[in-house]
Amino acid sequence: MLESMLRLWKLKSGDFKSIIKYIDDQFEKFFHGERGLNRRNIADNRVHCCFYFISPFGHGLKPFDIEFMKQLHNKVNIVPVISKADVLTKKEVADLKTRVTKEITANGIKVYSLPDVDEDEDEDYKDEVRQLKEAMPFAVSGSTTFIEAKGKKVRGRLYPWGVVEIENPEHSDFVKLRTMLITHMQDLQEEKEAELKKMQEIMAKMQAEMSVHKV
Repeated sequence: MLESMLRLWKLKSGDFKSIIKYIDDQFEKFFHGERGLNRRNIADNRVHCCFYFISPFGHGLKPFDIEFMKQLHNKVNIVPVISKADVLTKKEVADLKTRVTKEITANGIKVYSLPDVDEDEDEDYKDEVRQLKEAMPFAVSGSTTFIEAKGKKVRGRLYPWGVVEIENPEHSDFVKLRTMLITHMQDLQEEKEAELKKMQEIMAKMQAEMSVHKV
């Protein structure tokens, strides 16, 4: 089961160690539970996906972001997200997306990428996946406040110059991010399963060998 997303906010240097430990602990608990007798009642609290929020201020990834994501990328699916996108113009958002993508590639950071679509898939679905891929990394704005815009209530932010609608694709990638999570949840879960299963098998083999040597 996909656990609630790990939301990384305002982290200071060194804080990521406790998060790495939490992720490792959950996988270890599940691993030991699978090897036990009561496998049907295992609580699966593994973290399969991390929304990594990137500051809109500055000029791309900070050294801390790079180090943190390198620590994370072999453990969970990383989905980079530019936060507070409403403080940027459309051109600034596009430029920041390009810069972040280049820095992620240059530093060898593995982030979640949507799977390729089969040729026999519905054209609407193909178009949806194409739009999601083009939008990554997602740039989102958030608000829990409902305001009136064009005669209807919407979740958004009111500024002197106008309204930012959180669920308006022209204003934010929030809907695309939500769509990606909902439609590709299974893939997010399975993406690391094969890799982690190999690691579990190696650990089990090492433990068995250690037991033999002790005897």
